[in-house]
Amino acid sequence: MLDDEYFMRQALAEAKLAFSEDEIPVGAVIVNKNRIIARAHNLTETLNDVTAHAEMQAITAATSVLGGKYLTDCTLYVTVEPCPMCAGALRWAQISKIVFGASDEKRGYHTVSPRILHPRTKVVSGILADECASLMQLFFEQKR
Repeated sequence: MLDDEYFMRQALAEAKLAFSEDEIPVGAVIVNKNRIIARAHNLTETLNDVTAHAEMQAITAATSVLGGKYLTDCTLYVTVEPCPMCAGALRWAQISKIVFGASDEKRGYHTVSPRILHPRTKVVSGILADECASLMQLFFEQKR
């Protein structure tokens, strides 16, 4: 069954790719009409670009597939709560729904600007939160 958990597992697979590439393990997929149209993970180290977050990469890929700048009727699945930069981009893209796994108490959008998302964007949190958080914790434990 293609539900939130299924698509979050796809985002987790992207996060695991990031982990294997020594990137902060955040993964994202964008779904339109029950079909994944974009897959991405953090590339900030690879591209030496602080804006190369998984969400930003996924937005670019999805808008290319759809042939337009808006992501209405799309859902973003991301393993960690988006930061304010990504949330702002998601607002401009008018994404319909965001589903995230682990909350980010230090850098998540809700800590800086809880109303930054488009007013019509629905948010679901906590899907596979423990798995998403565990991958992040493991990554940073290995860095210490």
